[in-house]
Amino acid sequence: MTARRIKVLVVDDSALVRQTLADIVASDEELELIGTASDPFVAAKRMETVAPDVILLDVEMPRMDGITFLRKIMTQHPIPVVICSSVTEQGAEATFKAMEYGAVEVIQKPRMGTKRFLEESSIRICDALKAAARAGLRKLSPLAAGVPPKLSADAVLPAATPLTTTVQQTEKMVVIGASTGGTEALRVVLEALPTDCPPIAIVQHMPEHFTAAFANRLNAICRVTVKEAQDNDVMRRGQVLIAPGNMHMLLKRNGSRYYVEVREGPLVRRHRPSVDVLFRSAARYAGRNAVAAIMTGMGDDGAAGMKELFDVGAYTIAQDEASCVVFGMPQEAIKLGGVRKVVSPEEIAPAIVRAC
Repeated sequence: MTARRIKVLVVDDSALVRQTLADIVASDEELELIGTASDPFVAAKRMETVAPDVILLDVEMPRMDGITFLRKIMTQHPIPVVICSSVTEQGAEATFKAMEYGAVEVIQKPRMGTKRFLEESSIRICDALKAAARAGLRKLSPLAAGVPPKLSADAVLPAATPLTTTVQQTEKMVVIGASTGGTEALRVVLEALPTDCPPIAIVQHMPEHFTAAFANRLNAICRVTVKEAQDNDVMRRGQVLIAPGNMHMLLKRNGSRYYVEVREGPLVRRHRPSVDVLFRSAARYAGRNAVAAIMTGMGDDGAAGMKELFDVGAYTIAQDEASCVVFGMPQEAIKLGGVRKVVSPEEIAPAIVRAC
């Protein structure tokens, strides 16, 4: 029996963007485009006829902006919403406001560019829609087979024996990976950390430029310092580095000091940045001195890297199912046998501090 396709409504004031998004949705056999709308008023009329499973929503539109429309949806008849926003700083700030009001995911508006860029945009957009539908409609069937192959961390950092020079007195460090629902879960964790916490590196699946705004928002409310990572940034106590969108981030080590390398590369596990890339590098350069947490998100990015960390003696933590927006990434890590402790976001910060 064929699984029911996910019904998608596209809402954007640009005719070109609407057509591009419509083509992307129509190209995926698990998605069904039920219509497009130039603004929320047109969208509301269409929803009277056919109820979507997911709404792909622009932020800046005439007559009624996307934020106001989102608040109405969540107040009157909650439907999973994926925000499709520009990459400007203003657009990023509006997007985080939308996520506070209940949006499930954020994606970058597709830009007309190279074939590779459009192909990667299609993958990210379709995956975000499926993740949103799964978050809002838990009984949907698992994703069918036949999707494009996922590259492993080998594409960026080939597997190798962990460095034997990792000694016990080397300072502890923390790596965290998250995706759908991660922005709120990470806020809970980082707000609870003390000012002298161990250095932390985070991969949150998010488009470029949005990660800088995300880091700035967290920095304003947390006791620790939070910033978007730059190549060769040294990891320091009381500081959190967030991988920049569209770039992989790897942990490296020079003597007893850790630093990060930010680099380009192919999508790994359908993502860039990839949690698997960060986790594998931590297994290699930090080994048993690493503490790792994998949090809410769809798919399996980070699961294999978590098992590598577990195997070299790192302390590994997964977010529990009850608190996850999507229990994909933690579940896959647990299935592989790479998790020592399963806790809620409120318990992750204390677990990290105890482990360090």
